[in-house]
Amino acid sequence: MRWRIGRVTVTRVVEMEATGGSRFLLPQATPEAVREIGWLAPHFADETGRLRLSIHALVVETPERRILVDTCLGNDKQGRRIPHWNGRQGSFLRDLAEAGYPAESVDTVLCTHLHVDHVGWNTMLVDGRWRPTFPRARYLFGRAEFEHWSRQTEREEQRAVFEDSVRPVLEAGLVELVEPDHPLCEEVRLVPSFGHTPGHVSVRIASEGEEAFITGDIAHHPCQLARPHWNSTADMDPPAAEATRRRLFGELAGRPVLVIGTHFAAPTAGRVVRDGDAFRLLVCW
Repeated sequence: MRWRIGRVTVTRVVEMEATGGSRFLLPQATPEAVREIGWLAPHFADETGRLRLSIHALVVETPERRILVDTCLGNDKQGRRIPHWNGRQGSFLRDLAEAGYPAESVDTVLCTHLHVDHVGWNTMLVDGRWRPTFPRARYLFGRAEFEHWSRQTEREEQRAVFEDSVRPVLEAGLVELVEPDHPLCEEVRLVPSFGHTPGHVSVRIASEGEEAFITGDIAHHPCQLARPHWNSTADMDPPAAEATRRRLFGELAGRPVLVIGTHFAAPTAGRVVRDGDAFRLLVCW
């Protein structure tokens, strides 16, 4: 799946998609509550009210940069809370290359935040050691985000994530710590969107009068447009996460901005419109 925004293209490369099994993440999204949001079916929920979710990366290609936004789960990783995320042997790198983006061609890796499903392919296991998957790239992490997780000692899973997917690229000298409104290039800049994590960022793209917005995890699923008060169990500051959703979707509503969801199942992107005191996603193929 690929979109064009002026001279920029954004390509979705999927690592995993699933229907159902998301109640651990969005406990308020019961099948009954989801069926009340009629516009979610058939793309984002099935007829029984089970949510469809995706873990994917987005390649943002500008005239001068090739930026990989978030790097999914990765292969061979251990210590993950969800059992089938451990020891994966998926085809993500091959799929990325088949989409036209071999690993050595990526010059920038941007992690919207440092959760497990956004950093996994930062590294790959080579001869028993974690090596940077994208050796020609600079890895951009939000400064506040990095500083928070580098000090974190309580969550065992997140310690494992930091050690196998963050620290190796830091030790390889490939990391740049950036501010939450950092401009990556003329067409792409970061947008502060705190709440899910302390330094979470989203991504704004603008080229030749066209705009797009990559959500990151301000919303894991489009149901959170219709119900902005439905917080994820992974939101570290739920009131701030809800306030961020309402603010950013409010700014996007009614504007010709392509909103690309970091975990939204296909068709993944659309335009935000107001729907009462909440919002709705009008899908774009």
